[in-house]
Amino acid sequence: MNVVEIRGLSKRFRVPRAAGGGNVRAVDGLDLAIGRGEIVGLVGESGCGKSTVAQCLLRLLEPDSGSIVLDGLDISHMSGARLRTVRRKMHMVFQDPFSSLNPRMRVRDIVAGPLRSQRSVARDRLRGAVDEVLAQVGLDPRLRDRYPHELSGGQRQRVGLARSLAARPLLLVADEPTSALDVSVQAAILNQVSDLQASLGFSCLFISHDLAVVEYLCDRIAVMYLGQIVETGSRDQIFRAPRHPYTKALLSASLSATPANGFGPGNGFGPGNGAGPGNGAGAGNGAGAGRRRVVLAGELPDPRDPPSGCPFHTRCPIAQFPLCRDQVPDRVVVADGHWAACHFAAES
Repeated sequence: MNVVEIRGLSKRFRVPRAAGGGNVRAVDGLDLAIGRGEIVGLVGESGCGKSTVAQCLLRLLEPDSGSIVLDGLDISHMSGARLRTVRRKMHMVFQDPFSSLNPRMRVRDIVAGPLRSQRSVARDRLRGAVDEVLAQVGLDPRLRDRYPHELSGGQRQRVGLARSLAARPLLLVADEPTSALDVSVQAAILNQVSDLQASLGFSCLFISHDLAVVEYLCDRIAVMYLGQIVETGSRDQIFRAPRHPYTKALLSASLSATPANGFGPGNGFGPGNGAGPGNGAGAGNGAGAGRRRVVLAGELPDPRDPPSGCPFHTRCPIAQFPLCRDQVPDRVVVADGHWAACHFAAES
């Protein structure tokens, strides 16, 4: 059973006339599902609409069209008290571990915020509940009396994680939660998220640019380009047998430094000092072994005026004309749970 089902989600933003006018198609008819207890990675270039998807899912933004179903309940256009009740089931971990925390509040008050607003813990048990969740995310409960500026970046991000998990959400949305942290701290945070997900059983939408992180943490991956999902599949399907040329380009850019050994032995998420068990996030035989280097030309097209046909055809190394220019590709199912929106996915 899916905890989240997004169908036909669209969101546009009006551009001021002084900046050229028009509408930016940030999300354009997107479909995405997240299973119970599943971690789904959402990847793609900056500006493709990943954060907009997250904000629409949490109803921080009002979708223009489409449906968002959370735990069997359509929340697409909820408001007021009903939306506040549903929001108890979903929380977010933000990218910046400093600006996302109130600098005037102590750690104990930051973490206790969701518990107070939802009245899920009696007042006399609040301190114990805060100490418990701080310990769960690997923080000394004695840090409860500090302010955010008195903590390191990794500690601040753990406080943000504790705040999000305090109320035991059904869905956690993590938007680039480790991008502002050192590699060693990233590994520790990722291990913490993985362990907590296994013990608490929440579902997670994990947004990241770092494919090594996504491969380590996520069960399934959705690749996004210009407001649309162009390929989705399990971790192994995406990393071992990608079918969309855009996915191949992303993997090529990530893996090209050490193609024979995946993400590089021992210094990424490797044994002893990182998150992954083998020799790097591509442990074992390496996802990049023997893969041809793919270099994309140009930048993302202007989302105010996206290309006709396949949205990727202006940068695609295998595009054929006029087919790719004129016809929107269907989703080609290449394996159970694995599809790609490409005219040539079955031939890749």
